[in-house]
Amino acid sequence: MTGPTHPRFRAVLLDWRGTLVVAPTFPWLATTALSHLGRDASPDAVEHVLRRLRSADSSRADSSQVDTDAAQHRAAHLAWFAAAGVDDELAEALYAAESDASLNPFAADVGDLLGALAAAGVRVGVVSDIHVDLRPVFAARPVGDGRTWADLVDVWALSYELGVAKPDPAIFRYALESLRLDPHEVLMVGDRGPWDGAAAELGITTLLLPPLVHPGQARLHRVLDLVLPDRPRD
Repeated sequence: MTGPTHPRFRAVLLDWRGTLVVAPTFPWLATTALSHLGRDASPDAVEHVLRRLRSADSSRADSSQVDTDAAQHRAAHLAWFAAAGVDDELAEALYAAESDASLNPFAADVGDLLGALAAAGVRVGVVSDIHVDLRPVFAARPVGDGRTWADLVDVWALSYELGVAKPDPAIFRYALESLRLDPHEVLMVGDRGPWDGAAAELGITTLLLPPLVHPGQARLHRVLDLVLPDRPRD
């Protein structure tokens, strides 16, 4: 008979893209935008768009700093698209696809992770470099008892709302202060060493997972292995 579950951490902080959802790739963005406009989205047409994008300087759009302000993020990306010679209609479609969080598919095991953490009394924070609100995509996922995934998240540390982005320790510090927990009581989970790994500098134990490339890729059980090592297993 399995005994009670004793969490090793009181809270888990979760990155968004690459950790809970598949991060958009440039081929995906180009294909999605062209298809939305009813244009040719063949491999050759997509590659033509990608060649244009690669021809222009994207350093400003690639910087985490643009995630600290929604208007700055939009301006940086549209400036990049313009420099690449992308027409205005396609530029808007590219940006719309990049900014629509509902288009980023969740990993199949996110629900199991959130449910197991909630059942064990482990609090959850979403810590993301992002320029849009993530609450609606969580709210669109029902738990089954009248609640949604959004109800299982205690803290939202979103860069565009806070004006800071990883690896700035301020974004992790905000999550800790909101949870009223000390660093040693919290686990950070992400997929990018230089950014998510910066949580370790505050004393937060950090788990770096391989970036999610397909919704069916099972990785989040590793979080539960650390947080709930004595949980019942199938």
